[in-house]
Amino acid sequence: MADGLFTFSCRDDIINTEVINMESYRITADQAKKQLVTGNQKYIAARELKTDVSPETLLKFSHTGQQPYAIIITCSDSRVVPELIFSAGIGDLFVIRVAGNVIDSHQLGSIEYAAEHLGTGLIVVLGHDHCGAVDAAMNHEPEGYIKYITDEITKAIGDEKDEFRACCLNVEHSCDIIEHSLQIQKDEKEYGLKVLGAIYHLESGEVEFL
Repeated sequence: MADGLFTFSCRDDIINTEVINMESYRITADQAKKQLVTGNQKYIAARELKTDVSPETLLKFSHTGQQPYAIIITCSDSRVVPELIFSAGIGDLFVIRVAGNVIDSHQLGSIEYAAEHLGTGLIVVLGHDHCGAVDAAMNHEPEGYIKYITDEITKAIGDEKDEFRACCLNVEHSCDIIEHSLQIQKDEKEYGLKVLGAIYHLESGEVEFL
């Protein structure tokens, strides 16, 4: 398992290196938000986007590790691609994707890892309009494991009938769950970590912070 998917959780040498060095590149939550807003404006104005995937860049990040300036929790919807939406490159964003951008222990563990061991100072729950998971919670009775997702969304939206408002409520609910994490509360106090909600508009490409 040392060379597998869970390397970061098993190899103390990597984690310790990241903890020691993260203060040198930690940026504030406000700086990170400004970078996201600027990147989104660039995305909206662009006709095509280019990112550096040169062998030199890949080699650099393979040796220096990751230094993401924001943690993005978003939906699995294939139309929502944070790296494009924020004009970000390799190593810029720590992205966690799950249908309906719901939060459970697995997502919280990933968030806490990035905040604590990578020094990332901003957490953004990025929902989107026309979300299929929210629609399923509002208008259908899913079966199988999908129900675990829609049940969590139902907790957030209650009997809300407006689709966009429901998407916003779902984002706010996920933010609340994150902020109940004792580790996140500790990082908020010690490092100025912030948790923000946002909605991505599919038609315009604009990200609206809530």
